Amino acid sequence: MCLVQLWNKCALLLIAFIFVPSPSIPVVKATELVKKYKEFSAVDGISFEIASGESFGFLGPNGAGKSTTMRMIGAVSTRTSGELSVVGLDPNNYGPEIRSQLGVVPQSDNLDTELRVRENLIVYGRYFGLGRSFLSSKADELLEFAQLKDKAKERIDDLSGGMKRRLTIARALINDPRILLLDEPTTGLDPQARHILWDRLFRLKEQGTTLILTTHYMDEAEQLCDRLVVIDKGKIMAEGSPASLIRKYSSREVLELRFGSEHNAKVAKKVDGIGERVEVLPDRILIYSENGEATLKQITDLGLNPLTSLVRRSSLEDVFLRLTGRSLIE
Repeated sequence: MCLVQLWNKCALLLIAFIFVPSPSIPVVKATELVKKYKEFSAVDGISFEIASGESFGFLGPNGAGKSTTMRMIGAVSTRTSGELSVVGLDPNNYGPEIRSQLGVVPQSDNLDTELRVRENLIVYGRYFGLGRSFLSSKADELLEFAQLKDKAKERIDDLSGGMKRRLTIARALINDPRILLLDEPTTGLDPQARHILWDRLFRLKEQGTTLILTTHYMDEAEQLCDRLVVIDKGKIMAEGSPASLIRKYSSREVLELRFGSEHNAKVAKKVDGIGERVEVLPDRILIYSENGEATLKQITDLGLNPLTSLVRRSSLEDVFLRLTGRSLIE
């Protein structure tokens, strides 16, 4: 390592040490945060705090402002107005210092296909000025964590989608980041790959890594997030733990009924008043109640016979529908 590289590395480590936030101080704090593109407000005056070691989520549909917020936290996009601090620093003024303490998992994998699996970790670590001897052992450790040890010499193009995602997360951990940013971490993965990835992220959470993720999958948010904000059209609609949001904005159970697309609206008038609330979607009727089976009996007692019926517990999808009048995925 040349003297310039050594000096840069030492300077970043010194700044990181100086700006270690107290456990009582949020690692991320935003106040009236705004990001505009000409006249369009992608992020429109949102405020939130994220504690050290917390798993925090931004839940919302595509275009809600989640990724834009992540780019500002990641110090790669400047804010238009408002206040933002990350590990006690202003991203507009201390971009390199903040980025040295972050691990970033982008929405789309951007692994180097010219390099083998293990080489992707080694080369990425060199960007942080880390030594080869350290990176050699660190790469082995991360490949073990990502369940990719037997793929170390494989080409990137020979990996499955889930393997690529796990390697991208392993790469983001090469510099032992204080915060891991994950933008739609499981989009495009099959159910098995998603569950394996959730397990890896849950292990990081248990180790005290601060996780910040965006998602439009309610089950993912419920699995991974200690706390989250529901965001739509650049604004925060609600904030809390998944369980508290469901309790506040929905019932214990939901009865889903299908009478056929042309009949749902007509039937909805006949079931109005049953349960706590009724939502009519293009393909089904949702009836919110504390006891879905009892509600279904009320429906059949009226002489109504749905083509299909399903009783399920309420989810964050129902919270979003209640707050915005539309589904998370449209």
